[in-house]
Amino acid sequence: MTNPTGRKVTANISLTLDGRYHGPAGPGDLAAIVPYAMTDVARGHLTRIWENATTAVLGRRNAEGFLGFWPSVADDDNADPRDRGYAKWLVDVDKVVLSTTLTEAPWDRARVVNAPTTDVITELKADGTGDILVNSSASVIKPLLAADLVDRLHLMICPEIAGGGPRLFDDGLPGSKWAVAHQEIGELGELALVYDRVR
Repeated sequence: MTNPTGRKVTANISLTLDGRYHGPAGPGDLAAIVPYAMTDVARGHLTRIWENATTAVLGRRNAEGFLGFWPSVADDDNADPRDRGYAKWLVDVDKVVLSTTLTEAPWDRARVVNAPTTDVITELKADGTGDILVNSSASVIKPLLAADLVDRLHLMICPEIAGGGPRLFDDGLPGSKWAVAHQEIGELGELALVYDRVR
């Protein structure tokens, strides 16, 4: 498969030790993840995910949730500079929101697309420059893993077992090999990992 633009598809998500991106009580159950989101290691990880990205891809839930939080951080002179850098990037970057229910984009510089995830990503890869970051949206990352379209995984591993809730890596994924590009452990035991797909 040729990629004339050289665009990489990167994905960022936080997981518990048992591989879950939220707990058993539903998408708002982030008790095993949130305590590790503001550490130095997590903030450095946050900076790495967007530094080469020129397009953000989000599912509807994250697009709406992020809108309620990050724009205020971008305008907050007292915010941590790393948080503010990410927030400004997210506000200013071109965003694609994958949704079957939204009719208009919840952000400026965003467009809503109701189409299969793999088709949207393949189209984005064919045009433009810079990385395409799938930002914390498991609903988007899962079909891309199933189609072997992810080139880099940014994982934040939180040292807790949620005991329930959906996992990122479902049974039936195609076999694949990954190489560690970065690893860092924080004082609370959180682990920032960057894996590159070996093709």
